[in-house]
Amino acid sequence: MYSLTTLLTTLSLLSATLAAPLTIPLGSTGLTITISSDGGAQMNNGQKVDLSPVMAMMSQASPAECATPPAQGNAKAGNAKAVYFLTNAANNAVVALKVGADGKLSAGSMTSTQGKGGVGVDAAGKPALPDGTFSQSIIRVEGSTMIALNPGSNTASLFSISSRDATKLTMIGSPVDTMGDFPVSVAVSSKLSMACVANTGARAGIACYKITPTGLLPSGSLRPFALNQTNPPSGPLNTVSQTFFNGDSTALLTTVKGDPTKKNTGFLSSFPVTAGMVSMTGTQTSPNGTAVLFGSTVLPGTSDIFVTDASFGTATLSSSTGFAAAAVSASTKLDGQKATCWATFSAVTSTAFVTDVARNVLSEIDTKTGEVVKSLDAKNGNIGLIDLASKGNFVYALAPGNATAGVPVHVAVYDVSGGRGSVKEVQNFEVMGVSDSVQGMTLC
Repeated sequence: MYSLTTLLTTLSLLSATLAAPLTIPLGSTGLTITISSDGGAQMNNGQKVDLSPVMAMMSQASPAECATPPAQGNAKAGNAKAVYFLTNAANNAVVALKVGADGKLSAGSMTSTQGKGGVGVDAAGKPALPDGTFSQSIIRVEGSTMIALNPGSNTASLFSISSRDATKLTMIGSPVDTMGDFPVSVAVSSKLSMACVANTGARAGIACYKITPTGLLPSGSLRPFALNQTNPPSGPLNTVSQTFFNGDSTALLTTVKGDPTKKNTGFLSSFPVTAGMVSMTGTQTSPNGTAVLFGSTVLPGTSDIFVTDASFGTATLSSSTGFAAAAVSASTKLDGQKATCWATFSAVTSTAFVTDVARNVLSEIDTKTGEVVKSLDAKNGNIGLIDLASKGNFVYALAPGNATAGVPVHVAVYDVSGGRGSVKEVQNFEVMGVSDSVQGMTLC
């Protein structure tokens, strides 16, 4: 007689394989069991077994292996399983693309956030495409959890990621109010089981939540920023750029763009974390030489952060004495740059990569010295690049295109497996069914 232990061992083997149906011997009984992907099973003696409840339980207990990218302080990780970004359309949705073993992309899924996208306006009051939210990290994955923001409905949506198919998302609870207007960036800490959302509209500021099995639970009230903004916000100047936790989740940091035309230098905000909670009061500092702080990434093994500044290029901010006194330790002026705004760090190259919405160039930067290691123009027809993310041997960058000019949305895939200075484009994947309102980039 076969035992429950034997069946569970079989299920474990099934969980570790991508192929179905799967036929496995049941120990020394002489029996075999053939299991389909939906949990239906039949033994070679004709007996049928429904294993779907057990498989569902195991799926819930076994989270997707979506380790945080090294840019957030972890060691080198394997390659991504899926790429995600938002349509940021009237009916907002998460676009999930499959990642093959070679790092290249293929079609995946589209999942509603049950919220609305939103686009800010420029100085003339016109839609500010293609940089419609003036931000980085409007969508974020941490472990098996994803949070996506809905700027047009002031809500945040929580999802779980299937352990068997990283393009399969399940909403947890319902979208929650972000306590402010026009949410554009989200930080997630698995250590704290917490997410914090940055709003940049008329009610600008940070809202934090505990991540629970049933949804997002508010933690405190809005931590306001005095931006004197509108709904929708006018930008990109004088708007929130990105919110993120430092490497050990002892502080929540936020970059906020200034407006040089009004002698407003912007700032780096820091809220300390005490007893597992983000403080309601924080500090703000304006590092000398910066003006329009935008995208950022934590440098692993240090207390430093690497940031872009759309007024000149990039900078490394040292915070050995605390983020309230962050100072520029290295900076880079990028020749020909128009709007360098997004950043990621690769553990494979030990360098950062930045993008420019108005130039189809991926720039590799030495974060210690500020040296430009390489600037790559793939000449693939993309107009410019926005949010990007790296994991393992690859960097993925979103190219929003231009609907008016008939330029479709693409995700550019770059191979960095050769280490520092080796970056090369290996794919420019056209994404069907989306327009130039797309925003964000995160990986599983």
